Amino acid sequence: MQKKRIGLFLLIGALLFPITACSEESEETADAENGEHADGTGHKHMDMSSSGEVPEGLKEAENPTFEVGSKAVIESDHMAGMKGAEAKIVGAYSTTVYAISYIPTNGGDKVDNHKWVIHEELLDAGDELLAPGEEAKTDASHMEGMADATVTIDTAEDTTVYMIDFTTADGQVVKNHKWVTESELSPMK
Repeated sequence: MQKKRIGLFLLIGALLFPITACSEESEETADAENGEHADGTGHKHMDMSSSGEVPEGLKEAENPTFEVGSKAVIESDHMAGMKGAEAKIVGAYSTTVYAISYIPTNGGDKVDNHKWVIHEELLDAGDELLAPGEEAKTDASHMEGMADATVTIDTAEDTTVYMIDFTTADGQVVKNHKWVTESELSPMK
């Protein structure tokens, strides 16, 4: 009788183990497919491609490290499948780049440390660099609920930003992705 009971427990355990493993794998897969960043910065609703239009007043970089038409390796991992991908540079611009936090206008969860929004995507920000802790509104639409959101500046840096084309590790073709900074790219080997 005791052997039958042990056998029954082993059988139940063997049946439940794959269900539990699949459940955990499904959550991880869903996060990766939705672009959830490993540090929880909530990029799962990011529109990785764009029309390629740039904000009014954005100035092309005069001597960018990575020239338009050249290729580079992406060192950042804003999104799943991005790090290590080959990027084609489709635009290089001199501006101030901000990491921001905000509550989406569509009622989603707060997004912390979103990288990147540029100065020209902030509404009525003037010409001066905004400092960490300052607030502004944005017309950027990189993610659902971002346009017209009030954002808090987390970091600010004057640099060259790039618009890039690339293909993710899982084969998704991304066109006119906004934005990566110069420090997030490395030369092709």
